[in-house]
Amino acid sequence: MRTLTRTFVVLIALVVVGAACQAGATPTAAPTSQVTSEPTASPTEGPATPNPDDLLALVKARGKLIVSTDPEYPPQSALLPDGTYEGFDIDVANEIAKRLGVGIEFVTPGWDIITAGGWGGRWDVSVGSMTKTVPRQQVVDFSAAYYFTPAQMAASTQSGITTLEELAGKVVCTGVATTYFDWINGSLDLGDELLAPVPAGMTAVTLPTDRNCAEQWAAGRFDFDGWLSSSTTVEDAINDGLPLIEVGDPVFVERLRAAVDKNGPPHGEFMREIDAIIFRMHADGTLSDLSLKWFGVDLTQL
Repeated sequence: MRTLTRTFVVLIALVVVGAACQAGATPTAAPTSQVTSEPTASPTEGPATPNPDDLLALVKARGKLIVSTDPEYPPQSALLPDGTYEGFDIDVANEIAKRLGVGIEFVTPGWDIITAGGWGGRWDVSVGSMTKTVPRQQVVDFSAAYYFTPAQMAASTQSGITTLEELAGKVVCTGVATTYFDWINGSLDLGDELLAPVPAGMTAVTLPTDRNCAEQWAAGRFDFDGWLSSSTTVEDAINDGLPLIEVGDPVFVERLRAAVDKNGPPHGEFMREIDAIIFRMHADGTLSDLSLKWFGVDLTQL
């Protein structure tokens, strides 16, 4: 697990790069987000008369929040042999349901299905470390960010690859319909966020989740040269004993959020309540404690 000191050094360096870019300089290291603060106060309260058709009213009437999650994405989420789930996102979702005063149920659609929208009411919300991109905003609405992670390249220790530039012309494994895949093929749009340049000729191979790439390496598959995922997932795989190394600085930073289907029931009141819960979880230290529990560092502050 990367030390807290190194994490702060990386993020501070990224702020400096962002400032240089705003001044007209060309970045020479892998930049990430222009750091701005997330709101620290609760959003405006909802209407005095609740909308009975709003998702919030429907969830409370049902007495259960249905959450989409990934069964193979530790340390964010993982399905255990006994049929229960564990991980950072799982704990965050459980806490949201608790503060809503309802029970919880997890479902496991594919990530590409979640990010495509059009859920058909099969689940209420994604609490699955989703990044707000410009295309995704066309199909889902996003909450405030509940934590932040760098996107980190990795390589097998057998590859001899130690720098991002050495991955030019190489094949990199990542998850389908992820921001990592979009970055590799040059289509990632995070609005004003800064991105590192993609090495020339880099191509992607995709698996159902980016964690599957590490599992394939462990099984002896080496038809790809690198792996791009969140720093948390890369570090978790290294801690599990997989022969991997981090390659270069993070290529961008993600602000991870809950998401709701735009084509679902009205959800203005629901999203205001989710935001209020996230703000309170930031303020009372709940998110920091959960981040330390699962990642070993506090990833809830930029």
